[in-house]
Amino acid sequence: MQGAQPIILGISGSERAGGNTDLALEYAGRLVHERGAEFRTIHLRDHRISPCSPCGDCNSRLTPCELRDDMPAIVERMKQADGIIYAAPVHGFGLAHLMQIFIERAGVGFLRFERPLANKVGGIIVTGRRYSEASVHNQLVDNLLLNRMILVGSGFPALLRNTGPEPRLQDTEGLEALERMVHRMLDMTLLLRRHQAATGEPVLPLDDRNERVARPPRELTPAVNTP
Repeated sequence: MQGAQPIILGISGSERAGGNTDLALEYAGRLVHERGAEFRTIHLRDHRISPCSPCGDCNSRLTPCELRDDMPAIVERMKQADGIIYAAPVHGFGLAHLMQIFIERAGVGFLRFERPLANKVGGIIVTGRRYSEASVHNQLVDNLLLNRMILVGSGFPALLRNTGPEPRLQDTEGLEALERMVHRMLDMTLLLRRHQAATGEPVLPLDDRNERVARPPRELTPAVNTP
């Protein structure tokens, strides 16, 4: 991927085509294109993504999920990107169900084995009416960090409110936060690429121990009291 345009992948977890989440992600895409990078979009509503099944072996199996749907292809597109933006609305005071199902299946079924998203740059957009945006944002932050991604600070988080009946981008502060986030994501992506081009080495190690691998037992040494 070195030498090509940076790729930012936006993943929309909204059921509503043309809604506030789609508008926010389209705006992020315009910002990416203005910087000369490539922006790709996945609308989860357009894909067949099964909820986790009752097989119950997710914590013990050593191979990816065997449910037959669009998840493997989506995960491959995530692996190809330099940065990923999760964009989702607040539904029922929590994360919209499409994104919830997606992060569960992606994480448990595919990403936990080798953590292929490690050192990719991550960003989050949350849209809502007036409640629980921060709670949803925090959940997605935890998901990015679990996958060893780089979450760039951009001041206030990109939480966009719209209390009107029609979809529109009317939250000035939210849009400013979105702009800062996108530009800092691109800046970080370019910094990582420059370092790797100059040194041939990734900025951060990729051999971090997977938390699913059991640690060897350690003997606890009793504390020694010294005068």
